[in-house]
Amino acid sequence: MSDLTLHLGQTLWFDGNPMIEGPEAARFDARGGIVVQDGHVVARGTADDLRRAYPQAVVEDHGQALILPGFIDAHVHYPQTAMIASWGKRLIDWLNTYTFPEEMRFGDPGYAAEIAGRYLDLALAHGTTTMCSYCTIHPESVDAYFTAAAARGMRVLGGKTCMDRNAPDGLRDTAQTAYDDSKALLNRWHGQGRASYVITPRFSPTSTPDQLSALGALWAEHPDCLMQTHLSEQTDEIDWVRGLYPEARDYLDTYEANGLLGANGLYGHAIHLEPRERDRLLEVGAALVHCPTSNTFIGSGLFDMAGLVAEGQRVGLATDTGGGSSFSMLRTMAAAYEVAQLRGVALHPSALLWLATEGSARSLRIADRVGTLAPGTEADFITIDLGSTPAIAQRSARAADIWEAVFPTIMMGDDRAVTGVWVMGEKRG
Repeated sequence: MSDLTLHLGQTLWFDGNPMIEGPEAARFDARGGIVVQDGHVVARGTADDLRRAYPQAVVEDHGQALILPGFIDAHVHYPQTAMIASWGKRLIDWLNTYTFPEEMRFGDPGYAAEIAGRYLDLALAHGTTTMCSYCTIHPESVDAYFTAAAARGMRVLGGKTCMDRNAPDGLRDTAQTAYDDSKALLNRWHGQGRASYVITPRFSPTSTPDQLSALGALWAEHPDCLMQTHLSEQTDEIDWVRGLYPEARDYLDTYEANGLLGANGLYGHAIHLEPRERDRLLEVGAALVHCPTSNTFIGSGLFDMAGLVAEGQRVGLATDTGGGSSFSMLRTMAAAYEVAQLRGVALHPSALLWLATEGSARSLRIADRVGTLAPGTEADFITIDLGSTPAIAQRSARAADIWEAVFPTIMMGDDRAVTGVWVMGEKRG
């Protein structure tokens, strides 16, 4: 039997950025499809055109399901899977009460492997095929994550979280071991299969200047790698940074002064930015990652999506598992809509879908490989039922166009809406 497969359904993709151009950047076929061979998309178009062009293809007809690229989660902490939705607390107390005790367990390779597998399976069930994750200080946690992803054929990014102060005994490394461990893991995993290593200082409060500088030196040695960290998540965190780095002009300067500001930088949250910080992030072409369920759950604040996009900032979208309260990018899109509403902006459904697919892929510098359904890209895609529950079905039945049909699923959908998940063309859910 041929490995050339034609997947039919409703299809939606973008040839521009709807955050800037509006829904006109979207291309929708009520009866479209993609052709997959050897784990890659070889064509997309209308069903009739693809049937004529590929008569030898095996046809999988998904009916009225919507075919989308797999969701891309640009900022997660897979080790926090088991303690997601822990009650109460603001960021610093939440880390000390829930996060750090859980992360202590990841020096055990067996436990790390168990949680890595559990997290990836939960993500796939919700239609997420790629993510960028913080691991823990333990190299075992990184090995577990990349090994579990390789077993599922997934494109993932991640790295060892580095901390040498303001963390419990047993959860700190040093400037030298952060550099040495990160370099060894980078050499072991970066570019192996579908794995990408990401240099990962947790954030300035848990790293000394010496550690930040050591990781900045490692990044300078491997500029093709991404670097991820946290920035300006909460006001009391910013005050903490000011006390720890009195010589810094602002929070971003603690990274900039140590070689950790650049075009391949990922800065999670970025809610309470100073004008200078916004200017520098734009100037270097860094990416900001919006984590709306986390920002509301922990009480961090309201991300300025419209203002940052209007400036030209690159923005991705993320669950921030487990500070975020859901594994679902659908729920994350809904939260992004709600946060924007509180700032006086109604994000269009096209913008929300773009953020969860191509937008996040762009933030991770992988939009040439995933997030678009473009011919030549890797065949990571999902099918979505736009009437997955009675409440959603009764609303979408009244839809006048695709946006009215898809918006109820964005706002009320969950894993029941995800009817199929393919990774490199192989069915994974």
